[in-house]
Amino acid sequence: MPLKINNSKFTINLKYLFTLFTAFIAVNIISAQEIIEEEVIDSITPVETIKSSELVKASDTTNTFIAKKVDGVAAVVGDYIILDSDVDKAYLQLQAQGVNTSEIPRCQLFGKLLEDKLYAHHAIQDSIPVSDAEIRQNIDYQIQQFLQTTNGSMDKLLSIYNKEDEKSLREEMFEINKSNELARKMQAKIVEEVEVTPEEVREFFNKIPKDDRPTFGTELKVAQIVVEPKVTDQEKLRIVDQLKQFRADVLENGASFRSKVVLYSDDKASISTGGKYTLNRKKPRMVKEFRQAAFSLQEGEISDPFETEFGFHIVYCEKIRGQEYDVSHILLIPKVSTDAIKEAKERIDKIRERIVNGDISFADAARESSDEKETKNDGGQLINPETQDYNFELTRMDPELYSQIQNLKDGEISLVQTEKDRTDKLKFKILTVTDRVNEHEADYARDYLKIKEQALNEKKVKAIETWQNEKIMDTYIKISGSHRDCDFASNWLKK
Repeated sequence: MPLKINNSKFTINLKYLFTLFTAFIAVNIISAQEIIEEEVIDSITPVETIKSSELVKASDTTNTFIAKKVDGVAAVVGDYIILDSDVDKAYLQLQAQGVNTSEIPRCQLFGKLLEDKLYAHHAIQDSIPVSDAEIRQNIDYQIQQFLQTTNGSMDKLLSIYNKEDEKSLREEMFEINKSNELARKMQAKIVEEVEVTPEEVREFFNKIPKDDRPTFGTELKVAQIVVEPKVTDQEKLRIVDQLKQFRADVLENGASFRSKVVLYSDDKASISTGGKYTLNRKKPRMVKEFRQAAFSLQEGEISDPFETEFGFHIVYCEKIRGQEYDVSHILLIPKVSTDAIKEAKERIDKIRERIVNGDISFADAARESSDEKETKNDGGQLINPETQDYNFELTRMDPELYSQIQNLKDGEISLVQTEKDRTDKLKFKILTVTDRVNEHEADYARDYLKIKEQALNEKKVKAIETWQNEKIMDTYIKISGSHRDCDFASNWLKK
């Protein structure tokens, strides 16, 4: 949670600090030892393309090509080499992710690369495993994101990254992503056993001068009741029969499963990949019913139709690699009749009327009538996905949710909201604010969990600093002369 602090030199904004360490891999910490001769990657330029002033006299040489330096070695960290161009590529990747790089100094980004390689080198030394399949899947997603910045033009993307074809781009991205994943896992391993005791939390809080105590923003607890239009049994049967026909056509007639995905699937987000997902038995992904159907298949098999909260599916198992399954699916969403929509709207109107009239509490109405199984048994209370508790910080709330509750007073019931999910599934809902804590100075008892989180983050930062200082001294590191002028915060130069 962002903190309002008067004295910026006091290290209370620990969440920011730890994010800097973990997400940005501590951008301002860098290293090295000896000055090395600048190694270069040469390109060969035909003499015909060089200006006459640059030509070598024929009497002096018979060479028809001239070597031209285009890249240099910026650093060596363990088994890894960092090129000058790697810093430029790091800028490009951040920009493609929407990060404003105008205020990120080159030395900071260079420091991030040094840290990445230090973590990655020791991850390999410690035999920390990474999944190549997951990395390639992540690359698929990244390329789709990058293509959005080039209006879908692969040629333009290749030009930006100075690559001849998509294969070479993917190979380079694979190495970058694998190194980053090794670094992430190494850093997670360093802090995985770091904990704080209640006494450490108290000491952390007490050492903060009273004038520098953090200010926590307004927080709300929100509950909702959801009503969904009902699908008729006849419509469900129609959908199941259609999926059975698709399955038979593929298995018996050799039809293309991918073609049917493109033509019929209602999962629009996965159509471009032929409905494909990679699942891992040890890393739950997708809803339980989907996982159960997928993991019960052998290669080449197609499941019978089954239902999830999203609709009805069939799943085709393409490849099994140990714990990983490459599967494709077709999703069909049953159509809801006009009468069903009208009935659902009337039902939620009546629920709201009973609550407003005081005939039933919001929580009891949620338990009795809500169609949202994740919240109904908890009186409709929403869980904050970031903190996994009931509190939502007002300034960091999801914009859509904020727009629905921003004008509500405590205990007031919203008007009926109409909403569609990513599969265009329609639902109606009403919301209420069940509790509100206004902006306030940190209080040890009331804000214990937030203070504990910051104390833990401070301890993790110190653990990472200690590990890094030890490994810098134990690791072969070189930085080229031009990069040694950076203002290093850590002892990368081993002085």
